[in-house]
Amino acid sequence: MTSSRSKKWVEKCQRKDLIDKSPDQLHRYYRLCGKHFETSLIDCDAQSTVLKDDAVPTIFDMPSQPQNGQVKRSKETTKDDEAESRGRKKIKKSQADKAKEDVKTVPEEDEYREYLKSLFEVLVLLGEQSIPPAGPGDRKQDDLGSSNFQALLEYRMNCGDEVLKKRYDVNKECCSSAQLSQLIEVCEKCIRSKLVEEVKQNGFFSLLTDDLLKISGEWHLPVFVRFVDQSNYQRERFFGFLRFEGDGDALAETLLSEMTDKWGLDMEQCRGQAHSCSGIHFDKIKTFSAKLMERYPMAVLTLRSTRTLNMSLANGMALSGVQLVMSTFKKIESFFSQSHLLQLELEHAILIFYPDKEEKANELKEICHTSWTSRHDAFEVAVDILEALLLCVDSVHDNEDMRWNDQVTHDALEISKALADFEFVMALVVLKNAMTLTRAFGKNVQGKAPDVHFAATSLKAVLHSLKEVSDNIDVYHEFWNDEAVNLATAMEIPVKVPRSFLRKHQSESGAIRPESYYKDHLSVPVVNHIIKEINELFCENHLKSLRCLSLVPAVIEQHKSTEPEEDSIQVYKNDIPNAGTLSAELHCWWVKWSKKGKGETFPSNLHETLQLADVKFFPNMLAVLRLIGILPTLALEDSCNVAYKRFKMYMENTPDKFKSKSLALLNMNYDVGYDLDSMVEVYMNTYPEREEVM
Repeated sequence: MTSSRSKKWVEKCQRKDLIDKSPDQLHRYYRLCGKHFETSLIDCDAQSTVLKDDAVPTIFDMPSQPQNGQVKRSKETTKDDEAESRGRKKIKKSQADKAKEDVKTVPEEDEYREYLKSLFEVLVLLGEQSIPPAGPGDRKQDDLGSSNFQALLEYRMNCGDEVLKKRYDVNKECCSSAQLSQLIEVCEKCIRSKLVEEVKQNGFFSLLTDDLLKISGEWHLPVFVRFVDQSNYQRERFFGFLRFEGDGDALAETLLSEMTDKWGLDMEQCRGQAHSCSGIHFDKIKTFSAKLMERYPMAVLTLRSTRTLNMSLANGMALSGVQLVMSTFKKIESFFSQSHLLQLELEHAILIFYPDKEEKANELKEICHTSWTSRHDAFEVAVDILEALLLCVDSVHDNEDMRWNDQVTHDALEISKALADFEFVMALVVLKNAMTLTRAFGKNVQGKAPDVHFAATSLKAVLHSLKEVSDNIDVYHEFWNDEAVNLATAMEIPVKVPRSFLRKHQSESGAIRPESYYKDHLSVPVVNHIIKEINELFCENHLKSLRCLSLVPAVIEQHKSTEPEEDSIQVYKNDIPNAGTLSAELHCWWVKWSKKGKGETFPSNLHETLQLADVKFFPNMLAVLRLIGILPTLALEDSCNVAYKRFKMYMENTPDKFKSKSLALLNMNYDVGYDLDSMVEVYMNTYPEREEVM
């Protein structure tokens, strides 16, 4: 019954006690069954609504209203009317009881919806602010007595939320721990459905994963999706965590099934994939990547822009020496970021080792103010400051002036042990020298459009240099070994084979020379891994996609005498609106941008090109530019790179015991445009047994 009809009902029944009620209140809390109207006289606008003679309006009363639901007649009712009324009393009572049963469930359901809406509103508020519902402090799983969630519910009740207060009066609690888990699950489900809908509306996308994380004691794989929205802006969305349990093909099948069947992603639309993984999990991720490409061949494997090429290559090596270097880098980054005084201590040590090279010392000091352990030249920087690093952490550990607390001195000792291990020194020197060949290429491929285009055409030269090193590894390793031994000698580090290897090969330990060991177990595998990974990460279709950056006006202007290669664009021939007009359209696009007027500025990157007002007149070019925009290799503009920043912030700032894979999804997608009513609807459909009013 509409609110206008509710108001009409008040007037016809002469309910003076309800005259001051708003139409919304009347509609929500007071009902009249449709059978009590003359059927032939019911009108949509309620202007000609007429009650039957025997109609007894049934009220769903608020706590302050009478519980029998009967409507009293006006005091002005005549005695004759009263007598006649008494004559029909029994009939009316039975009809009233039946009418009450008919309408009773409607307001109860509305009340239950309002109750759930209040719970979701509080949960969403906590999730958006990254406040754990169960915090603060350690408490039992089934105890929400003094949790953040319960505290906000109590605040709402104190502010007049009658629905919550009524529920609390009946059950002595507003929400149990089990129901909170259900609410969180539904919240995650609703948000992800919005994300899937958003991706579907915008067509093609790429799939990205990050380093595995432990949440609630289990390994999970973070998943992101990159797409170009309808306004031609590049976007990334965090899609959630996938449980990472199992091995090989079975795990790959489970992950794919979860994304397609449970999440609803249409993987036929996937045009790229990129993964950031390290160490022991690398092979599992490679299996998943291969399975994805086998089933969806257009999902080309690429580099991910959030990690430099050299860091990505090194993280994928399962070699003990390389993993020692990478884990120590993480410790160094964490150690020096916790105090400005520690940074000053390192700068002082650098000056000691570069007394006559002020320019070099200042350059290294500036570099150390950045996150240098993730730079393209991180291994080269590490070799340059290795002696200063060891001096610094040893000084902190000695703590002669009692400036550092126990945790800092302990962390310093852990780093010192790693730096003073010859396996670390040897691995660092090998990585520095081998990856000098890929450093410039990696920097270009994640640079500006002209640099990326140049990188896509220069890969053959990089691979040729790597093959030359591989073919002459004996010679190169000899140089690398000499460099590592000289550095270790200067640092008073004994040159030896790793103790872990000697324990496993005690019978032949005396016959193994360090130089031979590190050639077979470090230099050769490192070079082979780099060559293999470069070939996989930059397959021909990936390179063609990168060469499509020749469509960016600044690149056209730079190579004005050469028309962009149609052969490269053909990689997208099945994804553009009209392949038959591609040649003519490409020529028109080239002509438009190859002649630069005086003082005219051309778009210099993909982001600016996609925002050109007249790009819509070149539908094939727009389609190709949008497809390039989803390549995980290309770095996003700061304004578009929000999802990953939110992800890092959540993982760094949320204590492990309060991390939630469901609430993380809400925290990183608070702008997705969900609504509480849809969450309530999904909850009531998923848990119908909860609809019973308690």
